[in-house]
Amino acid sequence: MAVKIKTQAGTIEISNDVIATVVGGAATDIYGIVGMASKNQIKDNLNDILGKENYSRGVVVRQEENGVAVDVYIMVSYGTKISEVSRNVQEKVKYNLETMLGVVANSVNVFIQGVRVQPE
Repeated sequence: MAVKIKTQAGTIEISNDVIATVVGGAATDIYGIVGMASKNQIKDNLNDILGKENYSRGVVVRQEENGVAVDVYIMVSYGTKISEVSRNVQEKVKYNLETMLGVVANSVNVFIQGVRVQPE
């Protein structure tokens, strides 16, 4: 399924994989994020961090009337304040979607799938 934006010149379709790549890139740039996690950890049998080519397995995009709703599944670093990291992810994802793709994010839901200790 793709997000459709109607303009005067026609319709623009943006695939969910493109949106997932933008969302995943924005989320992994935040301090305290170890990486993206799979939304179906039991089904995928994955407790690992997703690479750039698999961001779509950690992001769910739903089209709404005047924008999109995004669910982001992440792994955070041990010792970081989860509420602050989540708020930063919400703000950056919303900003990147609006500036890069012109898509309005009505809601950005952050799901913490695990906490990892990062070796120094």
